[in-house]
Amino acid sequence: MTRFPEAVSRLAREESGRVLALLTHRFGDLGLADDAVQDALVSALSWESVPDNPAAWLYTVAHNRAIDLLRREAAARRRLLRAAPELTTPPPPNEEEPMIVEHSPVGDEQLRLMLLCCHPALDRDTQIALTLRLVGGLTTTEIAAAFLVAEPTLAQRIVRAKRKIRAAGIPLSIPAELGDRLHTLLTVLYLIFNEGYLARASEGHRLALMDDAVRLTESTDALTPGHAEVEGLLALELFTRARTAARFDAEGEIVLLEHQDRSRWSLSDITRADAALSSALSRMEPGPFQLHALIASRHAHAATPAGTDWPTIAALYRQLAQMDRSPVVALNRAVAVAMAEGPDAGLALLDEVTGLEEYHLYWAARGELLRRAGRNDEEVRSALLRARELAANPVERRHLDRLL
Repeated sequence: MTRFPEAVSRLAREESGRVLALLTHRFGDLGLADDAVQDALVSALSWESVPDNPAAWLYTVAHNRAIDLLRREAAARRRLLRAAPELTTPPPPNEEEPMIVEHSPVGDEQLRLMLLCCHPALDRDTQIALTLRLVGGLTTTEIAAAFLVAEPTLAQRIVRAKRKIRAAGIPLSIPAELGDRLHTLLTVLYLIFNEGYLARASEGHRLALMDDAVRLTESTDALTPGHAEVEGLLALELFTRARTAARFDAEGEIVLLEHQDRSRWSLSDITRADAALSSALSRMEPGPFQLHALIASRHAHAATPAGTDWPTIAALYRQLAQMDRSPVVALNRAVAVAMAEGPDAGLALLDEVTGLEEYHLYWAARGELLRRAGRNDEEVRSALLRARELAANPVERRHLDRLL
């Protein structure tokens, strides 16, 4: 039985991605590094006491485990060579060359590994899922929730991707041009940030995950100066992070946007976000992350909930829906239209949304709009009960309990 489940869980969430990146850089083998990290985390389940520096412990144990695995592989190869030399083939001449290009400008190992996982040989959804799992420190459950797919389906996708990388010998090299991988990378960073902000399965925020996403987005911005969508994503993250201090009350319960103490919002984050968004918009290259950031800026600069420019936000969501057909965007647009034009207008749009039957925020929004429209209590209660059933975050479940 695990003696320190929370400590081991925190180690896996917050440090495994960074350690995996360092070991992949060190050994040039993604599969080996992942196996070593997972073995080390299993070892952590038998801790007698929590180490003073759990991250250093994880790196050391995983590093030693990787060396053990390499030694076993080398010994097995020597035994095979002695027993059946006709079954072996000599290694190619360049086998000893490092698989990671050391002169790459990518200095952040996590960002480097993200780019490696975003190889065009993998389909886009698989790139994102693999990167979130290996680098972002997200669990299969969390990634499945972000993709709105069943957990076994997501797990199989990740396993197949790792096998394909190993079988195809996909090199761990950094492309000279990031263009073919940049959009996937930005999507991954956005999902990592959202997981930190929403903390689907834990109390409060996961601040380290949010900060990692911001840092990696800043690193990406430094690598691709003048890219409007990178700046748009950075602005979106900063506008959103600015609200974290006001999002929970002293008892740890969630505070909705309309009830937050706006004096607690981070002016420094908002100022930095304004600068990034202004730079992005000046390039006249519109994109979805810039529209998301524009929407966030309208919230950030509303002095009071009543002062929120909902008509403009609804119009921005209409533009965003033309670029991004995601049902989540359609859901957010319906809520914005409800705030601008009334709950019945929002419900009409919500009735057109498909694919969110297992998404708790869809049912929470539906219950709230039904309540505002004055529908019967049983209809409202049914929607909120469904949201309560699907919600994984304990804080959100308690909020829904209060509404019920």
